[in-house]
Amino acid sequence: MVNQKKLISWDEYLNNSLQNSSEAIAYLETALEEYQESGNTKNLMRAIQRVAEANGGITKLAQDTKLNRQNLYRIFSNQTSPKFDTLTKILRALGFTLSIKSFDNIPGTC
Repeated sequence: MVNQKKLISWDEYLNNSLQNSSEAIAYLETALEEYQESGNTKNLMRAIQRVAEANGGITKLAQDTKLNRQNLYRIFSNQTSPKFDTLTKILRALGFTLSIKSFDNIPGTC
């Protein structure tokens, strides 16, 4: 009998991984750090979108945030930039919040 393992795609692996809140936190922290270095909003919003998709999808996020689903798609496709309160609603609905750290507490910074 041959041991056959089912291979999964990277997207499926990432989706499964991001259902774990610890994994999602690490993923979003990395995306935020990269955003702070590069200023690339697209990658940060894509990371938030992936976490949302892994945890019920954009429709569920729209219901949880009371935001228009089409507006969320525009935000995630970088057709528009979210206001700070919109970003806060999105993160809160996903079970997260933003925090502020001193550069003194972050390795590799001034």
